[in-house]
Amino acid sequence: MLKRLILSVLVLIILGAAGLYFFNQYWIHRFDPLIARQAEVYRLDPDLVWSIIYEETYFSPWKRGEAGEIGLMQVTPTVGREWAAETGMRELARQMESDPASALREPERNIQVGCWYLEKILKDYRDTPDSIVRIVAAYNAGPSRAAEWNKRRAGEPHLTAEEFIARITIPSTRIYVSNILARYRRLKESKQKAVSGKQKAKSVWPSANDGRRARHDIKAKGRQSFLFSLLTAHRSPLTSRGVRR
Repeated sequence: MLKRLILSVLVLIILGAAGLYFFNQYWIHRFDPLIARQAEVYRLDPDLVWSIIYEETYFSPWKRGEAGEIGLMQVTPTVGREWAAETGMRELARQMESDPASALREPERNIQVGCWYLEKILKDYRDTPDSIVRIVAAYNAGPSRAAEWNKRRAGEPHLTAEEFIARITIPSTRIYVSNILARYRRLKESKQKAVSGKQKAKSVWPSANDGRRARHDIKAKGRQSFLFSLLTAHRSPLTSRGVRR
C-alpha cells in the first residue's frame, strides 16, 4: 500500500513538472512570431529582442514600471510619442498624446516601438565591437549615460564587453546588462548546438534523396555489369580463334 502511494506521488510530481515545463515554454515563446516580424523590419537580432523582453517583463504585457514604462518592452510614453511623430500617422500621434497606455499595452505595437527605439540606439554603435552591451545599457539607462560609459581616449582600443560593464555606475543597470548578455549568449549557444545536432543526424541517417540516389547507383551498376557480360560473351569466340591462329 505504501509503495503504491509513493509511486502515485512520484507520478504526480513528474506530470506536474512536465506540465510546468511545457507551459513555461509556451509562455516565453508565444510572442516569437511578433518579435521576429518587428526585428526584421528594424534590422535587429530577434534573439536580442527576446532576451530584453525576458528581462524586462518575463513576457507579461500588462506590466507597468515605476517610472511609467508600459508593456512587454517597458516602453515609456515619451518614446511612444517620438515614434508616433516620426511615423507621421496623426491618429497614432493623437492616441500617444491622449492615452499612450492603451496603445502600448498591445503586444505587437509595444514590440514595434521598442524595436524602433533599439534601432535608433544601434545607429550609434553599429561599427563598435561588442555593441550589444552598449545598446542594452542605453535602452535601460538612456543613450547619454551609455555614451559616457563608452568614452575612451584617442588611439585607445574599444572597450570589451566586460570592461564596459565594469564602467556602468548604476548597479541595477549593470545587473540588467549582465543578465541579458548571459541569456543572449546561452540562447545563441543552444541554437548552435541544435543546428550541429541536426547536421550530425543527417550524416548518420541518410535522407530519402540519399536512398533514391543509392538505388539509382545500384541499378546503373547492374546495367553496366549486364552489358559488360554480353560484350564479353560476344568477344570470347573471336578471341579463341585468334589464340588458335
